[in-house]
Amino acid sequence: MISKEIRLRSRPQGMPSDDNFELVEQEIATPAEGEVLIRNLCMSVDPYMRGRMNDTKSYVPPFEVGDPLSGGAIGEVVESRTSDFKAGDVVSSIFGWREYFVAPAKMLRAVNRDFTPLSIHLGTLGMTGLTAWAGLRLINVKPGDVVFISGAAGAVGNVAGQLAKIHGCRVIGSAGSAEKVRVLLEECGFDRAFNYKAAPVRDQLKREAPDGIDVYFDNVGGETLEAALAALRVHGRVVACGSISGYNNEKPQPGPSNLSNIVTKRLTIKGMIVTDWLHQMGEFQQEVGGYVKAGKVRNEETVVKGIDNAVQAFLGLFHGDNVGKMIVDLS
Repeated sequence: MISKEIRLRSRPQGMPSDDNFELVEQEIATPAEGEVLIRNLCMSVDPYMRGRMNDTKSYVPPFEVGDPLSGGAIGEVVESRTSDFKAGDVVSSIFGWREYFVAPAKMLRAVNRDFTPLSIHLGTLGMTGLTAWAGLRLINVKPGDVVFISGAAGAVGNVAGQLAKIHGCRVIGSAGSAEKVRVLLEECGFDRAFNYKAAPVRDQLKREAPDGIDVYFDNVGGETLEAALAALRVHGRVVACGSISGYNNEKPQPGPSNLSNIVTKRLTIKGMIVTDWLHQMGEFQQEVGGYVKAGKVRNEETVVKGIDNAVQAFLGLFHGDNVGKMIVDLS
């Protein structure tokens, strides 16, 4: 059996390009005892993968040049040499960026087929949804909080906003286009939203929250973090989830000029990595799955077709091409 896969050809300098990747064909071995052959149905591309393309130490090991990339994927069992799975079962794995693969059963997790599309297990009911759920827990959102979310139309941001509304918060989001603002207001239930490209973020946030904010869910960093530090009230809280505005910088980006607000306002800033919360995946899926079934949480996603277009889907994350989770359909 022959499978296509995406490999890292070279380490990007600044913004990645097509030249940093290569699409190759790979022969797939027959599964051994205890292994499973999987045909991927869909895969995830995520901003954090950019950091793994650098040869630097982080919370996850870097991708190796010449090796296939990896990431979240949903696949169907083609052949099983274990009693844990049978042909036709649907599973999640970290073996994205390829059409087929063989892996030990212990590296796969069964997926609930009651939820559709199956790609929801990569987005709203997957790692990005868990990130949003955990981030709000980390800083203990409560009814009445004014919550500001940057990158709000992205995979994590839109779920965080919807969950904050369920918690009784007033939710404000920033996004990169008028259409994304519309989605936040009309489809995701945000109270207010603005296009961060239309005017300085600090001015727009002041307009939407003249009395300040209690919580900032940071997916962006940079100018938006500085604006949020200015807008936070005394004893405000920040969950530091991502900083996509600086992922492709070749030199470190200067920090906010107003860090003194942390002291004068007695702010709490907590960083988070979703893998610290994997032990609560079951609780998260039960709670948020219930919201999805009840129509209280929408699954927002952008779908690109085919392994041949996976690199363009990934690069599109840094150009704002996605609303919700960016999914590559491999079926």
